[in-house]
Amino acid sequence: MFFASIGIAVVALLVFAALWAVFAYNRLVRLNALSKEGWSGIDVQLKRRYDLIPNLVSVVKQYSIHEKETLERVTEMRSFSMGTTKIDKKAEAEAGLTQALKSLFAVAENYPELRANENFLALQRDLGEIEQDLQLARRYYNGAVRNYNIAVEMFPSNIVARMLNFSYKPYFKVSAEEEREAPKVDF
Repeated sequence: MFFASIGIAVVALLVFAALWAVFAYNRLVRLNALSKEGWSGIDVQLKRRYDLIPNLVSVVKQYSIHEKETLERVTEMRSFSMGTTKIDKKAEAEAGLTQALKSLFAVAENYPELRANENFLALQRDLGEIEQDLQLARRYYNGAVRNYNIAVEMFPSNIVARMLNFSYKPYFKVSAEEEREAPKVDF
């Protein structure tokens, strides 16, 4: 009778451990999926931004023949950012693209007729909206990654995470203080 009680307790403990492991695994899967969803939101906003940039460069190019270097830099940074897939490298590339866009808008200040152009003004407005949407997407992604990383690192779910190769995910962040500002889009 005593051994039967111990056997039942051991079986109950094993069932509890198995149920807990399934719960921990499912939680990690859900949090991982949310972080992937967050990255997808950033990716969509970056795509919108990438699609807008050639139009912006084209409009500025019509007015500023002498600003070839700035226009080339924007185009180069756009291509570099589009070709980067790792999150930390993407953040670095986006910082460079933001700086290039700031230079582009600084060039536009030298051309009053450009600042009055309806296409340019519409593109500025669109870029401002995209920057706001991108900021929201970054916040969502970083929040999802925070929750995921906590689950990966926190005991006892870290046991399941290590066993099943759930690893820490990087945040989408900028590296320099001046890069934290969105490009100025109003004149």
